[in-house]
Amino acid sequence: MYQPEAYWIALLLMIASMLCWGSWANTRKLTMGYAFSLFYWDYVIGIVLGSLVWGFTLGSIYGGPASFLQNLRSADHSHVLFAILGGVIFNIANLLLVAAIDIAGMAVAFPVGIGLALIVGVVLNYLIQPTSNPLLIFGGVALVAVAIVLDALAYKRREAGKAISKRGVVLSVVSGVLMGSFYPFVARSSIGTGSLGPYAVAFVFAVGVALCSLPLNAWLMKHSLTGESAVAFSEYRVACKSWHFWGMVGGLVWCTGAVASFVAARAGAVGPAVSYAIGQGATMISAFWGVVIWKEFASAPATSKRLIPWMFFFFLTGLGAIAVAPLIPR
Repeated sequence: MYQPEAYWIALLLMIASMLCWGSWANTRKLTMGYAFSLFYWDYVIGIVLGSLVWGFTLGSIYGGPASFLQNLRSADHSHVLFAILGGVIFNIANLLLVAAIDIAGMAVAFPVGIGLALIVGVVLNYLIQPTSNPLLIFGGVALVAVAIVLDALAYKRREAGKAISKRGVVLSVVSGVLMGSFYPFVARSSIGTGSLGPYAVAFVFAVGVALCSLPLNAWLMKHSLTGESAVAFSEYRVACKSWHFWGMVGGLVWCTGAVASFVAARAGAVGPAVSYAIGQGATMISAFWGVVIWKEFASAPATSKRLIPWMFFFFLTGLGAIAVAPLIPR
């Protein structure tokens, strides 16, 4: 399998992870009119297909016991279970976050959900595998958290006058705690004898996402958390082919980011805490898409627009601190 050890390559992979995780939701913008619960089936299919594509390409080159299929055969059940649990937890968190965004808006869901996920995830990952300079890691996380808060304030000022839903806040909190908890299970599945390599982890993780989606998303089709009308599988079968295509592309893009993050975390100087922290910078990438491409702030008041440059300043500063953390002695 392909596993770089040079830090600059691992850093490029972490940046790729951040870009993918912050960009996949654009595919949802291209399927307006398609119920999210139906879109999610295609998204999950894309994640599973993506894990297989990377497993049989980069995960299989050079052969040997670490190659994709050999690794799956040799891994013990406990490590496989950790990866499946990671996929299940991520899937629940992801569905709750989307529901929270629909109910409470970006201004509440992102700072509460992703902010909590960033803090919980970095702390738990660092406890599992304490690598890199902790001052720079947690200092960088704090700066990124400030950027997320500024992002929230910008959205809040843009949407001034709208009431905040308590239900949306609760969903955001639960989503954030769960989103911060999935990566430690992935990290744990990659440690010790009989562990999974990054490409095998991605596939088993994707299986966990799919297994969780079968009952959960089927239930959400009939009992939406956001008040949407119930939808039937017959609507999925007659949906536009382009909607199915973009849903799968969204899953493939997200999975590509996950594989990049898992591979980077295995590089000697990096570890899961740094890889996860940089990956969660995806929030600012999604903000960039919203500001520059989708013109979400074109009609926003000046008080909202003034926060945007500061948001990106704190984000880039925090990201820089996290990026150099593996290079500075503890």
